[in-house]
Amino acid sequence: MKFFSHGAKPFRSGVTALLLALAVLVSHGALAQGAANSLPAADQQAIKSYNLNEDVFNRLLAATKDARAQGIHPQQAPSPGSVHNLDDLANAALKADPRIGPLIKKYGFTPRDFMLANLALMNAAIASNAKTDPETAKYVDQTKVNQANVAFYESHQAQLNALMAAPAGGAGAQPAPQGK
Repeated sequence: MKFFSHGAKPFRSGVTALLLALAVLVSHGALAQGAANSLPAADQQAIKSYNLNEDVFNRLLAATKDARAQGIHPQQAPSPGSVHNLDDLANAALKADPRIGPLIKKYGFTPRDFMLANLALMNAAIASNAKTDPETAKYVDQTKVNQANVAFYESHQAQLNALMAAPAGGAGAQPAPQGK
């Protein structure tokens, strides 16, 4: 999704930390700057069209907490030349750590669905950040923003902040409800 121009700089470290905490399985900071921009138009549209909801959000949070508890760390984004579509991107994450496939399946995601949900949430976070950060705003293509996802992200910031503040081992953290 041409959410950023190719010269995009990383945005504020607080938002970066949030995304890394939320998306333990894939390093979206690197992804936002490279791989997502090289996806086919159909995949870019699928990311934009993806609508976040309570069920998906709660399963993402639960998967993230579980991954942190298992010691699964953010994976390096694959080289842009190796990513031709969302499936390549999802498969690269699966190959990076054998625990990832069973983990996302446990929470009712296919690899592609998990990647779509994470990218939709990441894009919403970036668009939200762009509202108050002029540096980030320079790189956000507002025509590619799903405003419903931005509103959803903003309405769930307290939960995301709590996840970010929780210890990596998950001590004291309450599991998010699982839906499906």
